[in-house]
Amino acid sequence: MSKSTPFNPSPISIAFIISIVITLITYILRGLGILSFIPGSVILLLMTISIFLGIFYGISVTRRF
Repeated sequence: MSKSTPFNPSPISIAFIISIVITLITYILRGLGILSFIPGSVILLLMTISIFLGIFYGISVTRRF
């Protein structure tokens, strides 16, 4: 039997997951009218942060060292 390695997430993956969750919650609550006071630029900023963190996460996963 092979030993299973424990899942040890990197800080970039944790930041990526947190940014996706915050972006989705903000987007949904703004669409429902609960957070209607938040301007659209905040949503775009959150989406941009999520995209950049996703790119950095993808780059860090494909490194071979």
